[in-house]
Amino acid sequence: MEPVIGTPDGPARLQPAGWPAPRGYANGMAARGRLVVTGGVVGWDAQERFPEGLVAQVAQALENIRAILAEAGAEPRHLVRLTWYVVDMDEYLGARRDLGGVYRAVFGDHYPAMALVQVVRLVEPAARVEIEATAVLPE
Repeated sequence: MEPVIGTPDGPARLQPAGWPAPRGYANGMAARGRLVVTGGVVGWDAQERFPEGLVAQVAQALENIRAILAEAGAEPRHLVRLTWYVVDMDEYLGARRDLGGVYRAVFGDHYPAMALVQVVRLVEPAARVEIEATAVLPE
């Protein structure tokens, strides 16, 4: 069997046969091209001000990631991985519907491989979330 390596338009999802389809993320991604990575991106604006609440901070963090990707000529459809760090898992779980809405508003219906981790705190005390992103621009 030929390995999956992505398409000229972007990464390909990896979905083993017989596995249930994940909702809101991919089990894995395959891509070929130029790697673009971000550091941990928090949900503050250009003046380093945080909006109130997790959902607003996620929306801003995703917009910040989109801006960083654009600097490399990449778009959200090139994302292959997101790692989310939240300070309160219950807050995240309670806001899933709203978080899904802001995710789709910024990144559309592209869902890369993702991990979600609760941490004790983030470097910025007002931050509720920090997200690392990895994208691959096709060759």
